[in-house]
Amino acid sequence: ESFGDYIYIADFFFTSCPSICPKVTKQMLKLYEEFENDSIVKLVSYTLDPKRDNVAKLHTYASNLEVETDKWHFLTGDEDELLDLADEYFVVALKDPDAPGGYDHSGKIILIDKDRHVRGFAEGTDPEDVDKLIPVVKQLISNYEK
Repeated sequence: ESFGDYIYIADFFFTSCPSICPKVTKQMLKLYEEFENDSIVKLVSYTLDPKRDNVAKLHTYASNLEVETDKWHFLTGDEDELLDLADEYFVVALKDPDAPGGYDHSGKIILIDKDRHVRGFAEGTDPEDVDKLIPVVKQLISNYEK
């Protein structure tokens, strides 16, 4: 409900991820910088590992990225609910003790409009794919400004 009046760009990550999360975060940071001055756009990163990624740890993570947390939100919650939310956004995310860091997950970045419809995806480990998402976000912004 906090994002009811916003377009938002979301991903699922965890701070101790040894594989794809740093690459995806780099692309989210690129999107943050691209839309930093567009008040209608927010970014949301949901942790997949709420046991280790508490509010304080997520705050430190955001501080280390030097981002404003009123623009880019780092959220935690109930693990099962977070995994269900990932599934609703068509993101592969599941606990797997054999996966690096204990979670098997995709690096999708998801674009959600004000009506909570998924409007686009980008593979967060592919900078060129993320670049293709930027004009889609700009089109959504222009649609809402009319």
